[in-house]
Amino acid sequence: MQNFIKSILQLCTLFFLVMIITSSCNSSGNSDKTSENVAQKDKDGFLALFDGKTLNGWEGDTSIWKVKDGIITGEEDSTSNLKANTFLILKASRPGDFELITDYRISKGGNSGIQYRSDTVSGVQFGLKGYQADIDGENSYTGQNYEERGRSTLAYRGQKVTIPFSPDAQSKNNAWSAMIVDSSLGNIDSLKTKINEGWNECHLIIKGNHLQHYINGILMSDVTDNDTANRKMSGLIGLQIHAGHIMKVEYKNIRIKE
Repeated sequence: MQNFIKSILQLCTLFFLVMIITSSCNSSGNSDKTSENVAQKDKDGFLALFDGKTLNGWEGDTSIWKVKDGIITGEEDSTSNLKANTFLILKASRPGDFELITDYRISKGGNSGIQYRSDTVSGVQFGLKGYQADIDGENSYTGQNYEERGRSTLAYRGQKVTIPFSPDAQSKNNAWSAMIVDSSLGNIDSLKTKINEGWNECHLIIKGNHLQHYINGILMSDVTDNDTANRKMSGLIGLQIHAGHIMKVEYKNIRIKE
């Protein structure tokens, strides 16, 4: 009888030890996961797309794109090296509805942009086609909505536009002929004065068929894309270096909220 009771006590002790160890492991695992999530997202729920040190998670021409002083830097030193526009592409992510915020700085002769809801281009290494939040050093185009390898300009800076379904429409003078300007967001040259010579913040709010581009908190272009034949509802994100320019463009604090 004594041996039986002793065996029962040993089994109970072993059971409680297993329960304590299991509880401890689960608690530790949850703690690590929570800590990781907190580290990745800021207080507004934005996720960092750049670790500040490497191009991990991105792919592109590494002779052009590098990390310098904690900043993604794209440089082209000859107008003849690039035969086509090239992009630093965010891998393994094709967001649909999202907000993206980044700080950027571009040289006077530069031409760049933030590509989104895009696809790769067959036969062109690191080529993309799709919507673009245009950026250039002279601020001739900065803030507008341009569709790379597609319908061309969908809205100039200062325009609120609707793009209707129009099978016969085409690009004329580098703008989509079917675009309808609903209202003005401000004079194109007045809005230009809100763009700094140095660092600026670009904020994209992309929801359904509604595409808004902000620079330094000011709405620069607003597109409602009802063209079901040509619009895209999800796709790749990329940073552009435009062929034919000696230039430097820098991006930092890139973050997204889907």
